[in-house]
Amino acid sequence: MMQGILIAVFFAGYLAITLEHNLKINKASSALVTGVLCWTIYMLSSGDTELVNHQLQEHLGEITGILFFLMGAMTIVELIDAHDGFQIILERINTLDKRKLLWIISLVAFFLSAVLDNLTTTIVMVSLIRKLISIKDDRLFFAGMVVIAANAGGAWSPIGDVTTTMLWIGGQISVGGIVYSTFLPSLVCLVLPLTILSRFMKGNIRQMEPDQDALKRSTPFERNAVFFLGISSLLSVPVFKSLTHLPPFMGMLLGLGLMWILTEFIHSEKDELDKDRFSVNYALRKIDTPSILFFMGILISVAALQSTGILTKAAYTLSSLLPNESTIVMAIGLISSVVDNVPLVAATQGMYDLQQYPTDHPFWHFLAYCTGTGGSALVIGSAAGVAAMGLVKIDFFWYFRKITFWALLGYLAGALLFIAIRFL
Repeated sequence: MMQGILIAVFFAGYLAITLEHNLKINKASSALVTGVLCWTIYMLSSGDTELVNHQLQEHLGEITGILFFLMGAMTIVELIDAHDGFQIILERINTLDKRKLLWIISLVAFFLSAVLDNLTTTIVMVSLIRKLISIKDDRLFFAGMVVIAANAGGAWSPIGDVTTTMLWIGGQISVGGIVYSTFLPSLVCLVLPLTILSRFMKGNIRQMEPDQDALKRSTPFERNAVFFLGISSLLSVPVFKSLTHLPPFMGMLLGLGLMWILTEFIHSEKDELDKDRFSVNYALRKIDTPSILFFMGILISVAALQSTGILTKAAYTLSSLLPNESTIVMAIGLISSVVDNVPLVAATQGMYDLQQYPTDHPFWHFLAYCTGTGGSALVIGSAAGVAAMGLVKIDFFWYFRKITFWALLGYLAGALLFIAIRFL
């Protein structure tokens, strides 16, 4: 009885999340209410309040680690952006040829996503596209390829996507393991559609007029110092974890602290009003706090399903319906184009434990690849796609007609390569 009510509440909450725009209710609020209701039902139905509280505290330890990691990363990126640090990338793009530019933008997004994360990379690269390209159709096409590139790039890095971060913090993958197993499949996932689509690109882009005001906000020294320290801080997180064996969020907080010291130092001579927009306080106001609360609500909800044994039963059911683990993971990846990949991965972590699939088992690597890249099939299937929709007004059906087939082709090619490498 309790499990049936929990499942009903979870799916009702999830329906509210998917119908966010129709209901005009932020998905973060729906996720938080769902999470609290799930644990309330579990507590009221259980006779052992001490056990339920203990389980909740254990899950909160893992969840807060993910949330602090995301907050630190987002704040560092906002500090770089406030100092126009990403202008360094823009200045190095010196071609007008559409085909060359598509390759440059896509490959930069692919590798940048592995460092920043796919959502942040999409925001940065689409912002660059808006500054570079004046014709709307060209902007949409480039933005569509950025979504594929950012999702593919995020799938092979422990900090490239929220889901790979969850798997890394949860102990399912290691840094070396995920890079070694998924880099080539992720690259194929991008390069195959990129090779085909670039053949349709002809001529030169029409550039936007440069925004001179943006460059007056910070000096070249400030821009370079903040950019390189910020990128170095993000890159050093896996190294910090390997050396200290502390959770990844500790390395991220260390990087944020160093960035804070640097920005305070280089702006110490300015008055409070001028200094404010370069400060950590300003960056904290700019980060996407509702998304962090959304992840918290979803992870708490899934933790309730895990604690009550619902996810274990779901794992047995899925295993009995599908012939092998590769088919199961590929199905989960395609589902992630409709259902957010965060709860899918969280649910899968609860369904399959480390005794069944130990750290760096191919199951976890394939799950990271499929859930990271499968969301590219639809524009609403990933945070990167949703961000691109908001920035350049990509229409759902335009993306479906122009991008979906090629995204699926890349996804399947990368998946088949992963399977082939595993068996060879």
